[in-house]
Amino acid sequence: MKGIGRRLNRTLAVWRETTVDDGAGGQETTLAQVATVRGKVDQPSPTERLMAQQSSSNHSHNIYLQPRANVRRGDELRGTDALGNDQRFRVLSVVQPSTPVYSKAFVELTQSQPGG
Repeated sequence: MKGIGRRLNRTLAVWRETTVDDGAGGQETTLAQVATVRGKVDQPSPTERLMAQQSSSNHSHNIYLQPRANVRRGDELRGTDALGNDQRFRVLSVVQPSTPVYSKAFVELTQSQPGG
């Protein structure tokens, strides 16, 4: 998969949980954008597509990234699909092959019912 860069056809914002002071001596956890990466989102399997037709269903994707992309387990990747629909993916794991020519994030997409 030499030259993966040209295959990465989507821009995804990387959001990560961060802990910040709340101004009253405590802390709160919030999501903050930490990076923007290029990625290629693989399509879900036919079974996952069928399940996705149900309200609030979850299904998985593989997202291919540059080998040094700032993405790790627990992050949220946000972007839009080819039709302009907003998408949010929760990163479940990130792996690389023995020769690090790309990173592969296994993610879960949560869809909600339109208008809900």
